[in-house]
Amino acid sequence: MASFQINQSEKFRCPWCLGFEDYIKYHDEEWGVPVYSDRIHFEFLVLESAQAGLSWATILKKREGYRKAFADFDYKQVADFPDSMVEELLQDAGIVRNRLKIAAAINNAKRFMEVQAEVGSFTSYIWDFVNGKPIDGHLKNMADAKATIPESDKLAKDLKKRGFKFLGSTTIYAHMQATGLVNDHLMQCFRHQEVKRMVR
Repeated sequence: MASFQINQSEKFRCPWCLGFEDYIKYHDEEWGVPVYSDRIHFEFLVLESAQAGLSWATILKKREGYRKAFADFDYKQVADFPDSMVEELLQDAGIVRNRLKIAAAINNAKRFMEVQAEVGSFTSYIWDFVNGKPIDGHLKNMADAKATIPESDKLAKDLKKRGFKFLGSTTIYAHMQATGLVNDHLMQCFRHQEVKRMVR
């Protein structure tokens, strides 16, 4: 704990993450890192769709609850959840108990696998929307941050056409930021250059 606090004082971070320690850890270790794993993409799709209308901090605090409720984000298992699982998960205080969001996660697991069957992997599918290379937002301050970009509009439209639920352009842009398709760390944030070096 003490060493973490020392590091915190030495580095400039995007100010949105400074609410609590797990938020800082998420910013420092995950947010903006290019993701090439289908399982991790599914995890963030579940979490980002659950966030709609809520803060990311709220979802982050429930992340382990989601991990348990949704089979460690194994989309194959989630796709096979029976209809009765929606009722069961509505009783789970470890997640956001919203019927539409829970049903959407199960639906999206099925649609996710359809994309895999068509393209080979969800990773290949989603990275194609940025031509395989992260978009650098070149953000100098939080006022420069956007809610959507043309690429998130296009991706969200295609996902909707494929039957995905609770994944509009704002939610998809948040997904793109989280999974490194967009580098929206502030230019002066120590992670901006670090995540750039993680691109395959």
